[in-house]
Amino acid sequence: MNKPHKNKTIATFLAMLLGGFGVHRFYLRGSLDRLGLLHLTSVPIAGMVYGLAPEADWFFKALPIVTSYCVGFIEALVIGLTPDEKFDAKFNAGSGQTSSSSWILAVLLVATMMFGAVTLIGTIARVFDLLYTGGAYG
Repeated sequence: MNKPHKNKTIATFLAMLLGGFGVHRFYLRGSLDRLGLLHLTSVPIAGMVYGLAPEADWFFKALPIVTSYCVGFIEALVIGLTPDEKFDAKFNAGSGQTSSSSWILAVLLVATMMFGAVTLIGTIARVFDLLYTGGAYG
């Protein structure tokens, strides 16, 4: 019996779009992936921050999810830049098919770099603004 074939472009897209919730990890490794479950814990952690510190800035309440998304962007780049042969050896060993990346993957990688860089730089800037000026710049 053949294993289902995992598509590298779909995995990269899921990591870029829903990487903060670990959807790409569940797609590639199954529903009991530990790091995927760790991504999912960002939601209850953000809820705990909201419940324990309701007077905190909205950014601190969203920070666990934003951090998880930053990691998801990095994972999208790692998945997308993995050579097809290596990806197939790791995730498609018993599928009987081979991967063939197209130009869509390159567009996804460029978009991931754009969104990831903006998110990471914006997060760093906002954290420093809140920690050192008390949110004086917004």
